[in-house]
Amino acid sequence: MPPTTSKPFRMKLTELPDGESGRVYALGGEAGMCTRLREMGFCESAVVGKIAGQKTLICELCGIRIALSDKAADHIVVEPIRAVI
Repeated sequence: MPPTTSKPFRMKLTELPDGESGRVYALGGEAGMCTRLREMGFCESAVVGKIAGQKTLICELCGIRIALSDKAADHIVVEPIRAVI
C-alpha cells in the first residue's frame, strides 16, 4: 500500500472558529499590507489564537491580544492546529 500524504487544511484567519488556534501559513494581498501584518507579528509559522469576533477579530499572538479588522484578517492564511490527545 502506498504511503498516504495528507495536505494540510488551510483557511483564512476570519474562517478559523472562535477559541481555536492556527499557524500562519502565508500572507496575501498588497505588499504594504503584508509588511504591516509582519510588523505586528503575523509572520509565517507564528501561532495565532482567535479569541472572538467577526467584523473585528480579537486574536492572541505571542501572549498579546490584538484587534484586527476582518479585511486585514482576510489576508492571513492559517493551518488550524489540532490538539493531540
